[in-house]
Amino acid sequence: MLNLTSVDWLIMLLYFVFVLGIGFALKRYMKTSKDFFQAGRALPAWICGLAFISANLGAQEVIGMGASGAKYGLETAHFYGIGAIPAMIFVGIFMMPFYYGSKARSVPEFLRMRFDEKTRALNACSFAVMTVFSSGISMYAMARLIQALHVFDGLFRALGWAPEGIFTFSICLSALIVLLYIFLGGLTSAIYNEVLQFFLIIAGFLPLVLIGLRNIGGWSGLKASVPMQYMHEWKGVAHASTNPMGIEIIGLGMGLGFVLGSGYWCTDFLVIQTAMASKNMESARRVPLIAAVPKMLFPFLVIVPGILAIGLPTPHTTTVVRTVNGAIIHETTVVSAQVSEGRGLVPAKINPVTGKAMLTASGEPLLDYDMATPNMLLHFFPTGILGLGLTALLASFMSGMAGNVTAFNTVFTYDLYQSYIHKGGSDRHYMAVGRWATVGGILLSIATAYAAINFNNIMDTLQLVFSFVNAPLFATFLLGMFWKRATGHAAFTGLIAGTATAMLHHGLTLPIEARPGIHGGWIAVLHHYPSDMAQNFWTAIFAFSANFIVTVVVSYCTKARPEAELVGLVHSLTPKPDRAHIVWWKKPEALAVAVLLGAVALNIFFY
Repeated sequence: MLNLTSVDWLIMLLYFVFVLGIGFALKRYMKTSKDFFQAGRALPAWICGLAFISANLGAQEVIGMGASGAKYGLETAHFYGIGAIPAMIFVGIFMMPFYYGSKARSVPEFLRMRFDEKTRALNACSFAVMTVFSSGISMYAMARLIQALHVFDGLFRALGWAPEGIFTFSICLSALIVLLYIFLGGLTSAIYNEVLQFFLIIAGFLPLVLIGLRNIGGWSGLKASVPMQYMHEWKGVAHASTNPMGIEIIGLGMGLGFVLGSGYWCTDFLVIQTAMASKNMESARRVPLIAAVPKMLFPFLVIVPGILAIGLPTPHTTTVVRTVNGAIIHETTVVSAQVSEGRGLVPAKINPVTGKAMLTASGEPLLDYDMATPNMLLHFFPTGILGLGLTALLASFMSGMAGNVTAFNTVFTYDLYQSYIHKGGSDRHYMAVGRWATVGGILLSIATAYAAINFNNIMDTLQLVFSFVNAPLFATFLLGMFWKRATGHAAFTGLIAGTATAMLHHGLTLPIEARPGIHGGWIAVLHHYPSDMAQNFWTAIFAFSANFIVTVVVSYCTKARPEAELVGLVHSLTPKPDRAHIVWWKKPEALAVAVLLGAVALNIFFY
């Protein structure tokens, strides 16, 4: 049983007081809807840059990447070198001028400017659903952590409540805290808390990696304790059967690097909104590039703990016999079946609601990879540092929820409510709607948190959602920004075709060891993939391709908009601003080249 001391509790309590304090402090500055939804478009680039990366540092990053490290090894680093850095460069250099320059308040609103109302409405609805699921996943991860800490066990015993209710109680508690500071301070509150979270994660996870490596014998000891393919980022990706993730080079490059990576970083309003809060165009372009610098180093902080967790010895019940003053003493250390049937510090998975063990399709214990990073913290951190590490985890969950909820309330208010339900309202009215949309988004997120129970890696869950929403959307943006012939009817039809193709592919395929249902195969099983991630990548490829082809075909069959209406929305029709007065090394392009070279160097190092 874990025993948190008063120092650990104090650190966590100070964090909660601080985040709520930010909300109360900023409430008096929320005078207009622009202040609430867009942070007044007045924040400096470095603040927005840290928030840009921290918006992605929710449960999917801290817990999900650790879980993927335990499940797939260093191949998970491809989510950075291939799936993030190139896309962050692309959005900063090429796409941000259109987002910021168009004065659009959201990504769906930009789609209305470039295409038409129905394309905006379709994207607004699908994005709202995605943010609710993403927020729910963060809630699920936080509730699982609180369960593992046995924080409320004593309270539930004292009140005579069933321990199975701890999961739901934890979800509701985290939801209430996020609701308060977003309701009060809007996007500005979320951004400042994301900056705080960035520094907390570094302070909490850097000691974890260093202590873990020291205990396992350094990098060489880690390599000796896990399967060989776990410690290679590129070796073995030529064929799906030679690497843990089961993804060959085409699926990796096209599915992750081009479709899912670009689809997320270039079109997801969750991260785009932080860059659009910058004070001017040059700052907005620098935001993704500033974020890319620490992003390159985060695999060391979030993936390595997962690999360490799988490489450490698996605890088992042991009995030590010793003699004291002629008496024979038997000392037995009892380990639960959940722990002993796991691997390393990764336990077998128990359904957090029913309390029953979960099994694979072949009847083997399902490993709970999501507990890899939390168990590393509990195993290695002493008093004080444990409180800091747990606070870093809690901060990531809260930030993940807050980022998704602020994106949800903006899209709901501007792109659904103002556009189709109540036009012509006052600014004060829309700000009030945004606050109550925050309440609605939190309630919906609570409901979706339970869907994550069926996955043993929340990163698999998130990539599944992204393959349905972001993958086809990226094709729409790519054609819309760089091909003036793309039409609104084509964009709308393409989005529907892409999402329908993703659903069809998911319904006809299934990962090995998974049961038909939420993992796929709910229509029929025509093909098995080596892993959930391989299925997600190929779902994204099919969705993107279907959207791209349908959009091109329908564009040639429909009338294009006049070129004069597309100035500022299409690359070839937008005049380039005079930037001759800016010194070359201060231009975003110079920073982009440096970031790209750094990403290439890291890929070579981890080959």
